[in-house]
Amino acid sequence: MTLSAVHTRSDAYPTRLAEENWLERKDPVFWGNWTPQAPLTRAQTEEFDKNGFLVLNNVFSPAEVAKLQAESRRLRSGEAGLNSDNVVTEPDSDAVRTIFRLEDESALFNRVARDERIAGKIRFLLDDDLYLHQSRLNYKPGFTGKEFYWHSDFETWHAEDGMPRMRAISASILLTDNDALNGPLMLMPGSHKHYVSCAGETPDDNHKSSLKKQEVGVPSHKALSDLAEKFGIEYASGKAGTVILFECNTMHGSNGNITPFPRSNAFFVYNAWSNRVEEPFAANKPRPDFLSNRDPKGPFEIVSGKLE
Repeated sequence: MTLSAVHTRSDAYPTRLAEENWLERKDPVFWGNWTPQAPLTRAQTEEFDKNGFLVLNNVFSPAEVAKLQAESRRLRSGEAGLNSDNVVTEPDSDAVRTIFRLEDESALFNRVARDERIAGKIRFLLDDDLYLHQSRLNYKPGFTGKEFYWHSDFETWHAEDGMPRMRAISASILLTDNDALNGPLMLMPGSHKHYVSCAGETPDDNHKSSLKKQEVGVPSHKALSDLAEKFGIEYASGKAGTVILFECNTMHGSNGNITPFPRSNAFFVYNAWSNRVEEPFAANKPRPDFLSNRDPKGPFEIVSGKLE
């Protein structure tokens, strides 16, 4: 499929065109109906719908956090036999920046991805069965951890992976304490109600550079300034074991980390089963499978109980 053919396809959220543009969101944020039996309170549900993110404290116990931290260290140690395609290093060094496909690389993280304390809440918000579109371990070391620039995940997933609609949610599990100093997740509350259609065509194999430093599919300085003026910027902090849910179109990023204290988070991207990816909407070919699960075998089973 040629790029011109991609751009003429029916598309609810066109992007990567000649000029930047703002579009109103065409999809719900909360897809279901709240009841007293829901896994989130009415106030939490309304907060997520309004702001595009929700911080859940103390989701995992200290003992569970210790297991996840030990597994994170093992994966980064160089002794875990990781698939090299799943590992991204820092722009200027061989230090590990991101490990993808956590559910394949680790039985423990596979179990965490299906945990009812996370996946059950997301299934409620999306009102659909779920599968993992992507998973990753982001490690921001002390002193040298680089920033993740402002972006909407959905813009990339739509343009380069072919995700049709805004019906996906990310869960960030804090494996270390995240505070104002060590490069926490920053978000613009309410920005998810607006879609920034970015300017510029997608280069071939854009992911090879964007995973280290994203430069295509990001809003202009003016758009970011306007968004920040309209919605403000908040940062999501918490102790290890906290979980942050954020909607796929929420504008977010994080600063570099020059403190001595590393920041390590596990991310799981849950997509609605009815929203499985198609051909990319603004790229010549899809990104590799480790970035976008293109052939899920079926919705996964959500499990309950403490981590063993």
